[in-house]
Amino acid sequence: MASLSVKPGQRFTMPDWQNNSLLISADAEQQRYNSHHIRQEGRALRNETGNQARWDEHNNRTRLNDRITSVDRWREVLARCLTDLDLEIDALTKVKEAAENALQAKNLCLDVAIECLTFRESRRDIDVVRDPVEEELHREVKVIEKTKKELQQRVEEAFKQLCLLKETRQQLSCDHRHKVETLELDRQCLSFNVTSGNISFKVNPTRIPDGTTALREWELNSQCNKERAETEMRASVELRGAITLTIAQTNNELDAQRIATEFALRKRMRDMEGALSELKWQEQNTLEEIAEMEEEIRQLEEHLRKRTLDLKVAHTRLETRTYRPHKELCRDQAQFGLTDEVQQLEETIRALQQKRTESQDTLDALYRQLHRIQTDIGYKTNSLQLDNKCMDTRRKLVVPVEKFDPEVDAVNRTRNLPRNSQLEL
Repeated sequence: MASLSVKPGQRFTMPDWQNNSLLISADAEQQRYNSHHIRQEGRALRNETGNQARWDEHNNRTRLNDRITSVDRWREVLARCLTDLDLEIDALTKVKEAAENALQAKNLCLDVAIECLTFRESRRDIDVVRDPVEEELHREVKVIEKTKKELQQRVEEAFKQLCLLKETRQQLSCDHRHKVETLELDRQCLSFNVTSGNISFKVNPTRIPDGTTALREWELNSQCNKERAETEMRASVELRGAITLTIAQTNNELDAQRIATEFALRKRMRDMEGALSELKWQEQNTLEEIAEMEEEIRQLEEHLRKRTLDLKVAHTRLETRTYRPHKELCRDQAQFGLTDEVQQLEETIRALQQKRTESQDTLDALYRQLHRIQTDIGYKTNSLQLDNKCMDTRRKLVVPVEKFDPEVDAVNRTRNLPRNSQLEL
């Protein structure tokens, strides 16, 4: 008799089947709801962050434009100050040269007065009297000397003021140059966008760099530079007026101490020659030491190259022995020896490298010292040549009066006056 086959396994009831379907539907609804909610939140976040990013970029672009305008305004102010400073420096330089020329001219007046007094010394007997003419001549000499002293003081004041003006100009020029560089950088920042090819992530871009100043400090610095420039220019204008009024008032040394000066100059030349001999000896010894050190470095490098080859051989042997099969791959004496050899060679190479570095540093120091010696030799050779030129120039002091042609001294800005007339006086 045939029997009905029954499929083995668990049997569920219809309510279970219906509940399962309902549960799946409910889960699907919930998942779709959650997905829709997440999508809405994502869309809102995208809109919010996109708008925030665009506004931030717009605001920062506006700030950059404002900053560029502010810096450019200060740049223009400093540029005008620089132009005014250059004009004032040129004007004060010309006034200073005029005062020096006036000081030079006073020497001729002094010679004339002295010559007149010399002529009047030839008077004889009762005519050798202190008459008003002689008193006026002596008074003239005193006035000329007083005028020269005042002129010299004015020249010194003009020199100091020129130093202050140039120092102020240098500081102002530095500030102006910094603002030009800042404008270039800010304009470059303004030109950046998302399609720029040179944008990238940076390490800690929000850090505050060392030396950062506050905006108020920056403004005060520029304002102080401008005010200092204006102050120095006002002082220079006043000084030019004073020099113009007292153009004949400075003092200049005459060559009364010619013999002492020439003696000191000759002594200085002997000292310079001795120093040159010592420096040349040091230069020769330094060159020899440099040659020996270079040879030592070459030998160290050759030794280092050989030890490197030995290390390569030891490494290759160790690596090759790692392919020994099965039990043959044991830590035998050869393995220990090769390992010690590698360690010893690595230590040797490190020591050689350190010694090579020390030798190279020493060689660099020798080259620096050689450069310093050679530079000093050049300085002293130039000084000795200048001293020789000074001695040649000072020979004009012993040229006869009828062959003497007054020349302007490049240092004292005065005439080289005849020595004979002074000796006669």
